[in-house]
Amino acid sequence: DGTVRLWDAATGELLHTLSAFGQPVTTVQWSPDGRFLAAGLDKGQFLVFNKPSPIAIWSVATGERWQTITGHNAAVRTVAWSPDGRFLASGSDDNTVRLWDTTGQLIHTFRRHTAPVRSVTWSPDGRLLASGAGDKTIHLWRAASGELLATLRGHQGTIRSISWSPDGRFLASGANDFTTVIWDVASGQPWRTLVGHTDYVRGVAWSADGRLLATSSDDNTVRIWQIDNE
Repeated sequence: DGTVRLWDAATGELLHTLSAFGQPVTTVQWSPDGRFLAAGLDKGQFLVFNKPSPIAIWSVATGERWQTITGHNAAVRTVAWSPDGRFLASGSDDNTVRLWDTTGQLIHTFRRHTAPVRSVTWSPDGRLLASGAGDKTIHLWRAASGELLATLRGHQGTIRSISWSPDGRFLASGANDFTTVIWDVASGQPWRTLVGHTDYVRGVAWSADGRLLATSSDDNTVRIWQIDNE
């Protein structure tokens, strides 16, 4: 409905309704300090190019729009704050990953994907950025320079979600091939492939200690996996 809503988790009370230009909201993420909320927006229909789609940032305390970032030429599907909250990465149906500072200044544009970018995530130390896309690849980038460090290949379908393990050693990815792959970041090779879902894997998330991995799927299940990374 073109809004973002903030709720009190304990009481269920609606705290703020944030206007998103009347556009569909495709993704939201809190800043690390909890002061701001970023959302990617879809201006125009899916995969309609040359229609700029902004990123909106709101102050959580006031509900006021704090910053609007423009530059992508199609729907923004994913946003991710750097661990220190100084930068925001975004991925779009225009096949690019872009890195911004919090004033809206464009720092880098990463152009190596050949299909819409579905997920971006930072390494825990904030030095690396990973992106997953419809071209079935994951790219690892050096955030400071924009250098492409590695390309991870192995999935047989669009990559929907990626997540770095808390210790930075592994990257988990869920895809349209119904699998979740855990990658060894140092080697760029698959370390484990988790099989069990019977439809697209839409979400992956590590527990805080890195011992468990949660995956969500279009098969209407969430699965919790025990990860032995010793």
